[in-house]
Parts: sequence; structure tokens; C-alpha cells
Amino acid sequence: MQNNVLILDFGSQYTQLIARRIRELNIFCEIKPFNNLPEDLNSYKAVILSGSPSSVRAENAPHPDLSKIRGVKPLLGVCYGAQYLAHFHGGEVGQSNTREYGRANLSMIKEDEPFFEGVEVGSQVWMSHSDTIKALPEGSVKLASTHDVENAAYRIGGEETYAIQFHPEVYHSTDGKKILENFLINIAKVEQSWTPDTFVDTTVADLKKKIGADKVILGLSGGVDSSVAAMLLHKAIGKNLHCIFVNNGLLRKNEFHDVLKQYEGMGLNVKGVDASDRFLDALAGKSDPEEKRKTIGRVFIEVFDDEAHMVEDAKWLAQGTIYPDVIESVSATGGPSATIKSHHNVGGLPDFMKLKVVEPLRMLFKDEVRRVGASMDMSPTLLGRHPFPGPGLAIRILGDITPEKVRILQEVDAIFINGLREWGLYDQVWQAGAMLLPVDSVGVMGDERTYEKCVALRAVESTDGMTADWVNLPYNFLQKTSNDIINKVKGVNRVVYDISSKPPATIEWE
Repeated sequence: MQNNVLILDFGSQYTQLIARRIRELNIFCEIKPFNNLPEDLNSYKAVILSGSPSSVRAENAPHPDLSKIRGVKPLLGVCYGAQYLAHFHGGEVGQSNTREYGRANLSMIKEDEPFFEGVEVGSQVWMSHSDTIKALPEGSVKLASTHDVENAAYRIGGEETYAIQFHPEVYHSTDGKKILENFLINIAKVEQSWTPDTFVDTTVADLKKKIGADKVILGLSGGVDSSVAAMLLHKAIGKNLHCIFVNNGLLRKNEFHDVLKQYEGMGLNVKGVDASDRFLDALAGKSDPEEKRKTIGRVFIEVFDDEAHMVEDAKWLAQGTIYPDVIESVSATGGPSATIKSHHNVGGLPDFMKLKVVEPLRMLFKDEVRRVGASMDMSPTLLGRHPFPGPGLAIRILGDITPEKVRILQEVDAIFINGLREWGLYDQVWQAGAMLLPVDSVGVMGDERTYEKCVALRAVESTDGMTADWVNLPYNFLQKTSNDIINKVKGVNRVVYDISSKPPATIEWE
């Protein structure tokens, strides 16, 4: 990729947001751990130092070698990055008298500074630090202050090095995107050449060169990521792409049939494999969530491997891995972040699967995947599909799995999701689903007492799933949905609505 921006990650929870804001400017950027600098820096036009939960005053403070960057390339330090540039280059960082966290407003902006062009005094910014810069490095110029933070922004004279003690990447910094634009476009002269169309063109060309005439196997899920990956590969290698869609018996109602039909219109070479019984037999008697996940993963690999052997001379396995998976998995194994999860589709294959891996989406965020799909004229219905967990309904059935419980939840889920569509609410929700609870409750139907299942409905709004808030669905919609479920789904006599946010709750219940 041309005109790269390098983001050095010091462990901030906001690092991915920096990258997303930059991508929104049609500029390509990459995140690397601070302790794993690329050997070749020539392709990078600018560098950004992220925030961090660490203190620059600590003995084990993250301390990269910037000798090939500072004074050589335009450099922006954000929060910890700003304090790092001050502390290790002649300034002074000390503990703040009060923890500087939350909203603040710029009370002073130095005039005629390109870095703050179009930003006015009073602009809201977001602070998140307990240390503060008490003295700037020698030769520095103060650019902005807030009421509580004297050195909110500065630049170092004689070089294109800028630093800010607030987070421009978060929503609460109202002119944050403008500040990033000023730095990257006006100061660093980075071209805005990162678009979905250019990504498709360069990726297809790269795939043709990398794969050649080899055959590729791709496990389709019916979701956005695997579908967009399939279309990119289809453009590159045509009939040499072999897609496999496995029914694990835990999909939504009629999903196996509907997804296969949807793919027919896309020109893809897709084989549907119904392995429902195999999965359900393996899950029998298992109620621990992690054990259920591992069982499903193991059986999927077995089924997929069986099918892969039927494709003669297959050399590659394609996966729909996206950039957050890559970033978090790198951090989990060698980066600074302490609380990041690892991902099932990052890190290789079982030893017995002798296939090379190709991941055409590994540099994209979720919203970019959708834009790339749209540029290839993929169906808006498919691209707007809610995320659905890999283990499917297994982690929405709390406790052990039985065919009857799957039937009940499929019926409930169908009423809920179809209702969202009919009421025009589907696109207002990021993810929705129903949970079958491991409790029976007393009810009355007609003149008879019932003792049947309780289901919980869940609908959240989010941008990336890292945080989420429950959706305030209309009462009359919830009332009709509850009535439809209880009247039409045998085995359910109670419906509740989950109004917890993430954090502290998670989106799924298991």
C-alpha cells in the first residue's frame, strides 16, 4: 500500500479508533506494537504514537527507539505519546494534582498554526491521563491549553513533531478528525488514496499473483466477512475457488437453505454440507460454554477437512480474518495490551491440514469490509446482515443442547428477527437475537397451568462490538413480539427483554 501511516501501539484502548479515523480520511494506516518496529520505514509517510495505560515515569515504561523516525518523518504523539516525547527529550512529566479524565475545552490555541486550522477556542476534547506535562522539551512551542492542562498541545521547533495530551480519535473530541486531517494532509502531505475501489483492484491483482492457478477452499458462514472475501477471490481466480457452507445444526431457522440460495445469484462455486447430526451428537450432555465452543470448533475442522479432501490438489485455505482480529492477536502474543483476546481464525491451522492460508480482508475494519462489498455491487441485504456468533445458537441456549431446544430457539429467533424487519427496525440494530434460559416458569394458558421455558430477547447498538448499548425498542413492538412467541412457539410461556449494556454485560450470554 502507498502513503502508509504507522501507528505505534503503547496499549491504549483507543488505538484502533485512531486507525479507523485515519481510514475515514481515505488514508491507509497500520498498527504495530511499539516494541516491534518494522525494519523498513521507507513506505511510511507519517508516524503516530498512541496513548497507554502506562506512566512514562515508571521504570518499565514503554520506550521505543525513535531515532529513525523523529526529525525524519512527521510525528504525532497522542496522550502517552506526547508525554513520552516530553519526558525523554528534555521536558518534565509529573503526577497531575487531579486526574485529568473526561471532557475538557481548549481555552487557548496559538494563532496561525496549521495543526489547529479550522479549530476554535472552546472546542471540546477528551482527556484520559493521571500524569501531565509540567515543562516542554527545549525548543518547543505551546500550541493549546485547557483550563486544567497548561500544555495540552505543543510542537518541537525545527522538525515536524507534534504532541497532544488529549485523544482526537474519540467521538467526544469534536474536532479530533479535523486535527488528524491537518496533521496528515496539510503537514505530512499524505495523499487520500485509500478507497474501496483501489483496495479491490490491488487486492485482486495481488491474489492473482500469489495464488496463480492453485485451488483455494473457503468456509462460508453466510456472514459479511466470508462473503466479501469469497467475492474478492472469485474475481481473482474464478472457478478455482471452492466454497463450503457447513450446517452445524445451530443456524437460524431455514438459514442453510436461504444462504445457499443467496449465493446462487453471486456466481460462486458453493457446496452445502449438512452435518447437523454430527454436531448435535458431539454436543450431547455438554453444558459448559467453553466446552461447547471447543466441541463445535473441533467438529467443524473435522467436517471441513473431510470436504477439503474431495477438492483435488487444493493448496490454500481462505479465511475472512479482519484487521481487529489481527491487531488483538498480535497484542495478545507480543504487544503491550494486557486484556486483549485471541481469535480462532488467527494463528494457523491444525497440523493435519496441509494448506497455506490466504486472508484477503486482514487489513480491513468491519465498516470497510461492507464498503468494499458495496463497491463490488454485493447485495445490501447481505452486507447489512447482523453479526452472528460462530458457535451459532449453541451459546444462546444456556446449558446443554438438545434438538428440541434448538427447534424452540429457532422459532423464537425467527419471530424476533422477522419482526424487526417488518417494523423497519432491523437496520437500527447492530445485533439481535434470543436466548433460551435453563429455567422453567409457571404460566397459565386457557384454564390450564403450564410449566415451560423462558426466553430473553437481546438487541444492541454498536459500531464494532467492543462496547454496546441496549436498543430502546418500541413497547408495542415488544408487546406484539412477546404475544407471537408465546402463542406460536410450543414450549415457551415467558418472554423478557435484556436491558444491560456492554460493559459490564457482554452481548452474548455465554
